Amino acid sequence: MCDRTDGLCSLVSAAAAAVRTFAFEKSTRLSIDSTVNSAGACRSLPAALPFTEADGKAGGGRNMVPGGDQAEEAIVADVTNGRGGGAGKDDESRGAMGVEWDGGEDAAEQQHGGFSMKNLLWHGGSVWDAWFSCASNQVAQVLLTLPYSFSQLGMLSGVLLQIFYGLMGSWTAYLISVLYVEYRTRKEKEGVSFKNHVIQWFEVLDGLLGPYWKAAGLAFNCTFLLFGSVIQLIACASNIYYINDRLDKRTWTYIFGACCTTTVFIPSFHNYRIWSFLGLGMTTYTAWYLTIAAAVHGQVDGVEHSGPKKLVLYFTGATNILYTFGGHAVTVEIMHAMWKPQKFKYIYLVATLYVFTLTLPSAAAMYWAFGDALLTHSNAFSLLPRTGWRDAAVILMLIHQFITFGFACTPLYFVWEKVIGLHDCRSLCKRAAARLPIVVPIWFLAIIFPFFGPINSAVGALLVSFTVYIIPALAHILTYRSASARLNAAEKPPGFLPSWSGMFVVNVFVVAWVLVVGFGLGGWASVTNFIKQIDTFGLFAKCYQCPPKAHAGAPLPAPAHH
Repeated sequence: MCDRTDGLCSLVSAAAAAVRTFAFEKSTRLSIDSTVNSAGACRSLPAALPFTEADGKAGGGRNMVPGGDQAEEAIVADVTNGRGGGAGKDDESRGAMGVEWDGGEDAAEQQHGGFSMKNLLWHGGSVWDAWFSCASNQVAQVLLTLPYSFSQLGMLSGVLLQIFYGLMGSWTAYLISVLYVEYRTRKEKEGVSFKNHVIQWFEVLDGLLGPYWKAAGLAFNCTFLLFGSVIQLIACASNIYYINDRLDKRTWTYIFGACCTTTVFIPSFHNYRIWSFLGLGMTTYTAWYLTIAAAVHGQVDGVEHSGPKKLVLYFTGATNILYTFGGHAVTVEIMHAMWKPQKFKYIYLVATLYVFTLTLPSAAAMYWAFGDALLTHSNAFSLLPRTGWRDAAVILMLIHQFITFGFACTPLYFVWEKVIGLHDCRSLCKRAAARLPIVVPIWFLAIIFPFFGPINSAVGALLVSFTVYIIPALAHILTYRSASARLNAAEKPPGFLPSWSGMFVVNVFVVAWVLVVGFGLGGWASVTNFIKQIDTFGLFAKCYQCPPKAHAGAPLPAPAHH
């Protein structure tokens, strides 16, 4: 029959193919709509699914019209991210090609009506959560040592270096966020799933630049976070002593070391929502207490402002400020905890601008009031009279240092979990038990080196300089050194510096400055000062910089009020 009516057969065949294609498309749409509606999802699907006849014959393969791959992956991500009908995919396409990363978390928020007490207090991932985390983590105990740095630097250098290093730190935090987005985009295009896996900085370096960079990033980052945790523990003992001096600082270190082990039960940065908010409020209170208390107290008799006196003291103070604005060693983990990590880019800068309102007035006011007396009092609390306001500031800082201890330790917990193969474990108790060995060396080091203030500068010069300034700048230069890498970059240069050449120049300046001034001169000065502390007080000092007491349990004498 077809031999005699070729034209009619062609027409009938075409019509049949069209009917089959329409029916297949219709059934596919109905199936997807049914799945999404049954799970209560409200996210929109692509407007059209133009399958070809070849797709129909292949049972709905991936060979769609241009852009079809993206549409299909978007549907898979929408349908399978915890909303029924996963067909074994289960989040592996989440975030692919235009769908927000961690869409499962975002959807979970929507599924619960956007509000629950658990979400309010425990489970965060918004832009605001990231901002609170950055601002809260950036300035903690260092707020109490910045007046000490001003006495070493002088007023003008103290103010200028805070602004300079604050902006430089914001720039390198931006670079880290760009490299994270680049790494994650490349990996997800390769079909890599990050479900139940927290991306860390050393993995970003490994994926973009290779194993040697991974080793360098891992060594510097982990060592910095280890000593960052040590510093928080030292600060706890130093602060509580100004409320209760019946126990020496070493004994308080034992006590607070035990208390800080409870951070092993906090799963990830998602769960710091309420703590970040409270921590920033506590720091804000303390900063303005220092400012107002110093202004009300007035200048002490015979106050002198002779800084800078010596190069050793000058560069020691400068590296403490370098350390202050180098608190973004946890940037990648904070980004990964966000529902939309792409929005992180300028969060650290905005956090830094807020931190300026805390650090500049408090340090300047304390230095104005007490001058060179701060050279032998690295903790600002030690020079202020004991009042209820001061005790409240001490207590709030203790709580905040506990929170910051958790911030610094959590990435170390993640690394250790990956080493022993428990990172994917869903049992919180097993993970908490596995994390305990991380706290022990921190505890021990805090007892060996109780030098509150000088240890900040040493860590800043030797570790922070590489971890959060030099390595990110060099990594950005090498990642985008080729024209093809720049052409296919997931993130283009920012609007305020819309040139790859401009970014290269800024990065070279950061590397050169920090290498010479931060690591070179700062390292020499801070290590010299650190050795002096060891010679003066010795290792395992029982009560570092404690004033002599008239009798046991006597309160500290208050400076004269003017």
